[in-house]
Amino acid sequence: MYHLTALVTLLAIAFYFFTTINVSRSRTKTGVKVPATLGHPDFERAFRIQMNTLEWMPIFLPALWLFAINIGDAIAAELGAVWIIGRVVYFVGYSKAAAKRGPGFAIQALAAMALWAGTLGAVVLRLV
Repeated sequence: MYHLTALVTLLAIAFYFFTTINVSRSRTKTGVKVPATLGHPDFERAFRIQMNTLEWMPIFLPALWLFAINIGDAIAAELGAVWIIGRVVYFVGYSKAAAKRGPGFAIQALAAMALWAGTLGAVVLRLV
């Protein structure tokens, strides 16, 4: 069973849901009406945080689960938790200013790459 990976998956989905709610709050606060995605810098940053998180989910989630299956639940969950921490750091930084998004982006990108590369390595080793 992959209980830890499942928990991290649920936390990642909860974080994405949080970013979605944040966009809605930001629309109300800044007056940007649906379906506009431009109009106020605070809203635009909130929207990009949500969209960038969504853009990374199809990279992160398959890599997380394939890593758990091929290497192990606990280490997959640990790397997945690092990915979520990176997304939180990204959220906090980008919410303040676009120039402050880099550290969080780097953390989550490195975690996702570790999951992907680890899985690739495990699969290749099993094939040879």
